[in-house]
Amino acid sequence: MPSRTIKSLMAEINNEDAEGGGLWLPNIQRLFVWDEDQIEKLFDSIMRQYPVSSMMIWKTRDELRHRRFIDQYHDDFDLKSLYRPTNKKLKKLVLDGQQRLQSLFIGLKGSIGGREMYFDLLSGDAKLPEEISFRFSFKEKDEIEWPWVRFGNLVYSKKLADEIAEDIISKAKVQLSKEERRLITRNIARAKKELEVTENLLYQELDSTDEDNTYEFDDVVEIFIRANSGGTKLNKSDLMFTLLISEWNLADIEMNEFLSDVNDNRFAFDRDFILKSAMSILDQGAKYDVDKLRNDELRQSIASNWKRITDSVRFVRDQIVEKTFIRSDKALTSYNALIPLVYFHYHYGKEWKNIGPIRDYLLRVLLTGAFSGRPDTLIDKLTSKIKVDQAFEKRGIFRTIEENRRDLRISQASLWGMGYQSGQIHLLFNLWYDTNYRPALDGHLPQVDHIFPQSLLRAEKANKSASGRKIQKYSSGEINQLANCMLLTANENGASQKRDIPPSEWFANKDATYLALHCIPTKKSLWKLENYEAFISARKQMIAEKFEFLLLDDPE
Repeated sequence: MPSRTIKSLMAEINNEDAEGGGLWLPNIQRLFVWDEDQIEKLFDSIMRQYPVSSMMIWKTRDELRHRRFIDQYHDDFDLKSLYRPTNKKLKKLVLDGQQRLQSLFIGLKGSIGGREMYFDLLSGDAKLPEEISFRFSFKEKDEIEWPWVRFGNLVYSKKLADEIAEDIISKAKVQLSKEERRLITRNIARAKKELEVTENLLYQELDSTDEDNTYEFDDVVEIFIRANSGGTKLNKSDLMFTLLISEWNLADIEMNEFLSDVNDNRFAFDRDFILKSAMSILDQGAKYDVDKLRNDELRQSIASNWKRITDSVRFVRDQIVEKTFIRSDKALTSYNALIPLVYFHYHYGKEWKNIGPIRDYLLRVLLTGAFSGRPDTLIDKLTSKIKVDQAFEKRGIFRTIEENRRDLRISQASLWGMGYQSGQIHLLFNLWYDTNYRPALDGHLPQVDHIFPQSLLRAEKANKSASGRKIQKYSSGEINQLANCMLLTANENGASQKRDIPPSEWFANKDATYLALHCIPTKKSLWKLENYEAFISARKQMIAEKFEFLLLDDPE
């Protein structure tokens, strides 16, 4: 298996004048997904002389859609701008190893959000294998302090390690010990050795230009899938999407643009959901199965019906925003619960006016977690029910869900379980406060806060141990329970606002409307810390009355 130095392989990326036509990415490759921490750990591993996994490269002259590696990475880059015109020129396409090569390219020659990768010259002293030894970090230029230097400058300098070290130390104007000077020189020498000299990038090359070993595109797709089926390199949706792209060249761009539009910085619809919805809509079952998309007719059907599929997803998204309490990802605890609605709109859109309030359906299934776990069988049964009835009849839908052993009853016990950081609390509070979760910035979202601050309750002690030693009076469950939570605006929960202020002070100047909105008992003595348990009891009664319409033995 041939091997190359990192620096020599970096010179081939996005370079059509390089030997072999340069390194590029085929359109079957997913987008770059590594985060900064993974990139920094990769460089630490290289400096520690750990082996780097091998790669697979396809050498071809075929007219295939392919794209450049990203150099300046940012969250909203335009995928279309990366694609090159198809041509019959010789080129090398990376089938396996994209994330590593892309990370190396960004770290050495590019940036993330305008921040370049810097190296701590005095690092390299980890005692355990799992610890970071050589410290790397993406930083803004104006926040750089000694001993951080841009790593790419070390690698691409033509000077020797000791000359580079002397220049850096001289410019930094710092006093260093002999040992520190030796460490800096040693680190620079290691960086240049591991990236310029050591051939630590192994790769297998598939050569379609060799008459004795030609690979068709379908062969390469299958090789790509098999190479990426093990471990956690690619999940099933990635592999399924690879097959879809093999039939529909623009699938990645269309998908990327649609997700950006439908999410609108509020939701988190993803490729998994779109593919699962498409499978269900086309009556192929919701279960993920890579082999499904080996069927040419199914891939063609998704491509030809893409606009109708995405129009139905967008329509349902708009409906939940306009006609329910769900206005952000925080309140949408299960995207799978939307698939029956998407299916109904796709097939029976003209009947949507007869569907009734979708609020009742969503509230019930989301608060009870009806679509949690493995919901594929349930989704299939619901879409079959809709197909038979040619309607979205709520009672029939609920009956089907319960026949699938999913309880739709909401008890007071389950309601009290929706406490601080639970999956349903934002959903419940969105309904409670009828609030619009669409602030100008994510940091301005309404925030769940404790009425009696955690710090005060944790400081309360009780003589409960056999030795008479005082221990914490209230458990985490008692502190974080729903009856001790309220929803505050970001401003109310700011540094100079609620924070650790006890309720006796916070509610002192609040009017009756404010107290009623938050279901706060008006008896002021209950706002005192010593009456916490009585406050909780009184507030639970108020909350139960507020949500009386939910606490039914059976859903209607």
